[in-house]
Amino acid sequence: MDVLSRPAEEFENDQTVEAMWAMKAFEHAEIYFNLLSSVDAKLLHLTPIDDLIYRLFREDFPKLNVAVIDEDNLKSTAEKAKWRPFCEKFKDIVEDYSFGTLLRADASRNYDEQNSILVTRIQFYAIELARNREGVNDVIRSKFSNSATAATV
Repeated sequence: MDVLSRPAEEFENDQTVEAMWAMKAFEHAEIYFNLLSSVDAKLLHLTPIDDLIYRLFREDFPKLNVAVIDEDNLKSTAEKAKWRPFCEKFKDIVEDYSFGTLLRADASRNYDEQNSILVTRIQFYAIELARNREGVNDVIRSKFSNSATAATV
């Protein structure tokens, strides 16, 4: 997967690279969901700076309902204008902060085609940290801990 670290300008809609990104995003989603299914989400640490990400996220988005994310709203022009400065705060702090990452739209459900949104890695961290700390992800462990937990994107 060394090709993924090369500059984007080298590729023009290369389907091989897109497939590699999709595989990497899926693997990340699968691992994360398996963690949520087996560990108390409040105990999970996603980055070395979880406290900072969560604090700045709630300062910038105090009323965002993280239980269910509306993709159309999240990707609207107005919301993009709010998210861009938030994300850029982490440009030199969080590795791969802008990488495409899958986020569950409805926190009470598993990843699947209808429940997955492609977001930046820092958006994923911010929303999932809020879900973990605010108890929104608690349902996953009780709902999926006794079943096969592989993501089904």
